[in-house]
Amino acid sequence: MKKVKVENAVGMILAHDLTRIIPGKFKGPGFRKGHVVRQEDIAELLKIGKQHLYVLEYPENHLHEDEAALRIAPAISGPGLQWTDPVEGKSNIVSKVNGLLKIDVACLTRINKLGNLIVSTLKTNTPVSKGQTVAATRIIPLTIVKKKIEKLENLAAKGQPVIRVLAYRRMKVGAVVTGTELYNGLIANEFDKYLGRKISDYGSQVVETILAPDDPAKIANAVSQLKELGCELILATGGLSVDPDDVTPQGIKRSGAKIVAYGSPILPGAMFLYARLEDVPILGLPACVYYHKTTVFDLILPRMLAGDTLTRTEIAEMGHGGLCLNCKVCHFPVCPFGR
Repeated sequence: MKKVKVENAVGMILAHDLTRIIPGKFKGPGFRKGHVVRQEDIAELLKIGKQHLYVLEYPENHLHEDEAALRIAPAISGPGLQWTDPVEGKSNIVSKVNGLLKIDVACLTRINKLGNLIVSTLKTNTPVSKGQTVAATRIIPLTIVKKKIEKLENLAAKGQPVIRVLAYRRMKVGAVVTGTELYNGLIANEFDKYLGRKISDYGSQVVETILAPDDPAKIANAVSQLKELGCELILATGGLSVDPDDVTPQGIKRSGAKIVAYGSPILPGAMFLYARLEDVPILGLPACVYYHKTTVFDLILPRMLAGDTLTRTEIAEMGHGGLCLNCKVCHFPVCPFGR
């Protein structure tokens, strides 16, 4: 690093960005790397606290912060992602699609333990939108030894990409709405109002809704009909509690589906059921989906539409972060629920 007084820097080229901060209004580069210092810049440089400037002279075995960021970003990025040109040494990683963010947390941790560099991400399994920043990376000093970046690249090359986005699929969804009171027309079916809208918001379509009484055989038949129609995801609502008349789990099992988990450590959503009928996932949804704005359904649906699978262990792990705070104004998914 060659250090020179600001007053003597006219005609010299800045080796890195210089940050300008206007409290409450702006933080960003006041002068960019590569800027040729002019006489009229001197007063402004002094205003932002720069008594001296640095001309960066680094050996061949080092990388500048911008070069490093442009090595790290592609190394850690998988499908569905792109990265930005560095600004003040930081490159953002942006989703190219609407989908489900997946992070290899173990590899991310190993990378962040290398020292002198960072990768910061959103939580894994966060639903993200096209154009949304999902991660960012930079080195801490102005330069870093190339071997450090090479070590990161080797770590990132093993297994799944460190960061990826699974694009949502447009799926044919079928629904079995259970309850003798609904079947007999004593109360209105409000599936579309509370659940159908959420499905369409993700670009999928409810192709068939079947009403079924509290009868295991008829529930099983309804599930089988939906599979024969080509439904790629089947929802069953109602009849999942411990009341004697609630027989939806029996009906799902009788259809030939394998129940992976009945009950989840998620509130609202404790009576959630997850099953698979061959390659078709079945979600048994408790009554809370009809009166709580955000429930277990909002955590599980994006994973199904992204083609993700769930194990009993993964559902158990969702207890950490599985308590909804029932805020007066719901900000989900920008909140700790499901994270």
